Amino acid sequence: MNRLNTHTLYALALRLAPLSLFAALFIAFGLLSDRFLSLANFRNILTQSAHVAVMAIGMTFVLLVRGVDLSVGSVMYLVAVVMGLYLTGLPLVLQIPIILMIGAIFGAVNAWFVTRLRIAAFIVTLATLFIGRGLALYFSETKMVFQSDAVQTLGRSSFMGVPWAIWIAAVVAAAAWVTLTQTPYGRQLYAVGADLESAAKAGIRVKPIVFSVFCICGACAAVGALISASEVGAAAATFGYQMEFPVIAAAVLGGTSLFGGRGGVFGSIFGAALVQTTENGLVMLNANPYLYPLVNSLIIFVAAFVDGRRRVLTERLEQRKIRTEA
Repeated sequence: MNRLNTHTLYALALRLAPLSLFAALFIAFGLLSDRFLSLANFRNILTQSAHVAVMAIGMTFVLLVRGVDLSVGSVMYLVAVVMGLYLTGLPLVLQIPIILMIGAIFGAVNAWFVTRLRIAAFIVTLATLFIGRGLALYFSETKMVFQSDAVQTLGRSSFMGVPWAIWIAAVVAAAAWVTLTQTPYGRQLYAVGADLESAAKAGIRVKPIVFSVFCICGACAAVGALISASEVGAAAATFGYQMEFPVIAAAVLGGTSLFGGRGGVFGSIFGAALVQTTENGLVMLNANPYLYPLVNSLIIFVAAFVDGRRRVLTERLEQRKIRTEA
């Protein structure tokens, strides 16, 4: 009984680890900087984390089926370059479906290699990471690409006092939540991630499910590009560079497992807020910019460690339950 209580407490500690980290960072930054606790700064954190949250939601779909997409940062850059070079004459309402299509097509390319040629998602998306950024550099000739007035206006304007970036993230989150929790597709997606072979035996079409999640992730990366480009007004060669790491970290910190079958939308949003809070706090403290990668690496390590220990503990508890029943 004591051992069972110990495991239960340990599981609770692992579940609350991201929230504890967030609280510790919040308190530390609040004590070290008076500006950090201002309402204006909270609004900045939410606005600046919107594109990470949207991309983390897309990554959640992929992680749920035990996949990964390392090309999301390159999709961001490619979409921003296409918007700035070729879509400036179109109204925003027409630009949005085009960039969604670009992101979804890029995701479909990843999905084709993963589902048809059975190449590991890590290898495929690592290759398309370089391909996507290479295409964007070729189109832009490595020059800074400025966005249209319509896109920049989106980044500066708000609705009911709330920036459009937050509204867009909220719409994406609501659509993703409904899809995952209220539709047969969402239930099938979790089933595939939990046990692919059992899902296939149950009649679930596994390949279309896996194919679709990469398309969703690509489309979310395109939306993230729109939000980020509207805020900065331009896309340099470093736009979206290494964006895949904070996006994956945000999803995993929010409870999405790297081993599939577990995770949700609102957890990924929380993870994105945690990642952005850390960066915002470092800026408020005028910390050495060279510390940023170290801090981000620490966050990624914590996310991977918590997920790994949580998986091991879950397997142990399940084995103990089976033995007890037997």
